[in-house]
Amino acid sequence: MRQAFCRGLIEFSADPRFIFLTGDLGFSALEPLREQMGSRFINAGISEQNMISVAAGLAKSGLRPWVYSIAPFLYARAFEQIRNDICLHGLPVVLIGNGGGYGYGVMGSTHHALEDYGVLLTLPGMRVYVPAFDADVRDAIDLLMRSDQPAYLRLGLSEQPAWLTPEPFAPWRRILPGKEITVAIVGPLAGGIVNAIRQSEVDADVWVVSQLPAPPPTEFLNSVRGSGRVLAIEEHTATGGFGHQLSHDLLSGGAAPRCFLHRAAVGYVSGLYGSQQFHRKESHLDVGSILEDLRRVALQ
Repeated sequence: MRQAFCRGLIEFSADPRFIFLTGDLGFSALEPLREQMGSRFINAGISEQNMISVAAGLAKSGLRPWVYSIAPFLYARAFEQIRNDICLHGLPVVLIGNGGGYGYGVMGSTHHALEDYGVLLTLPGMRVYVPAFDADVRDAIDLLMRSDQPAYLRLGLSEQPAWLTPEPFAPWRRILPGKEITVAIVGPLAGGIVNAIRQSEVDADVWVVSQLPAPPPTEFLNSVRGSGRVLAIEEHTATGGFGHQLSHDLLSGGAAPRCFLHRAAVGYVSGLYGSQQFHRKESHLDVGSILEDLRRVALQ
């Protein structure tokens, strides 16, 4: 998604209020944006806490700063500055974390972002955007350029199937209609799962979630009431994640299902590091495991 992200930002590069800061990252992807923005493209170096505080100062002066880094370097290393300098003042700083979930694979746990949006959503005013497909990135950028509150944009690798032309970016989108099971998937791992479900015999009503927090729409609640079965999927820890919020929303909305299954990142089962697909399989987030879950839940 980095290429789509760069192309989208270039469209707004002429806005004199737009400032882009990077923590010495983005090579082989963001050079076109750097050329367009000139001195408004700032390499802040490997000093993430300072970069966040600088962005807060820029926002306080009326500018629109965007801050980019590998996801854990951004939200974890500079959490205090995000909390104190940005969120407690309600400043419109956009944080961009690349490589959400297990995106950085064999680089290991220090480079994985498994609790990022759960942690950030505890902060006042924070909103999270998780594009599922490359086409979503441009729409998300447009929304964020007009936002007046702190935001976190989580980027990953788009897995959009060739046959799928999704609806424009929205907090909730129905991708496949069905009746037996209601499925809600956060972010880019949705593409491969949607493709597998379409090719299977499973009659699932599949939704993609790309913005948090976002209360479920009436159509989703009606789907749950009809199916009585829910599978929530996210490449994030269960604690503080989308699944926990969804279960709360379903109970509060009077749509509690008789079966609720939540698939989330479980860390490092074998104690080994591998590719993103390796870690997804260990967490039962791979396509084969999800299809097995769906078949089993359909019998309940």
